Amino acid sequence: MESTWAALYAGFLISLGLILAIGPQNAYVIRKGLKKRHVFLVTTLCFLSDALLIALGAAGVGALLQDGGILSLVITGAGVLFLFWYGAKSFKDALHPTTMTKKDIREAGKQAQGKGWGIVVLTVLAFTYLNPHVYIDTLVILGGLSAQYEMPARLYFAVGAIIGSGVWFYGIGYGAGFFSKTFENPKAWRILDVFVGVIMWGAAGYLAFEQF
Repeated sequence: MESTWAALYAGFLISLGLILAIGPQNAYVIRKGLKKRHVFLVTTLCFLSDALLIALGAAGVGALLQDGGILSLVITGAGVLFLFWYGAKSFKDALHPTTMTKKDIREAGKQAQGKGWGIVVLTVLAFTYLNPHVYIDTLVILGGLSAQYEMPARLYFAVGAIIGSGVWFYGIGYGAGFFSKTFENPKAWRILDVFVGVIMWGAAGYLAFEQF
């Protein structure tokens, strides 16, 4: 029993370590958290996607992707185009930053209920499934590490990794709201949008260089 709990703890820490970097997906979650728009939808989609991929990795699916091939090429190409487009959008937003008072944020949150969720879903799914590194982290790395455990410790490792993902996404999604006062200043939004744009284009360039 001790080894199973140790496996759960290891999965939790390793999952957090892999996801901790502020990549494109995390930057998007933080921005939605700051505006308090579709926060639950965004964080839950990210969490469920991670949970699915981690479970598949623990089941051994990750080995199928280690050889790369045409699937990896298609995912990378689509991911590069999407990240470049979103980066350009962020830089454009930085040119015309808006103020967001507490009242504005509350109103934005109310207006977001039931509106525009389709675009949000598609954007989150694109950030998740068009990034080859998501598959490397979940299917290959976490999946490979889980293979060193026998059942039921392997299951505990996967559960720990899934819990780590949930703690992170819900944490940054809802935790971002605590910094909303800072973003009453339009300069703060300009800095954030430039930061997001740099992340998006940096990720796009890295993926293109790595693959092509």
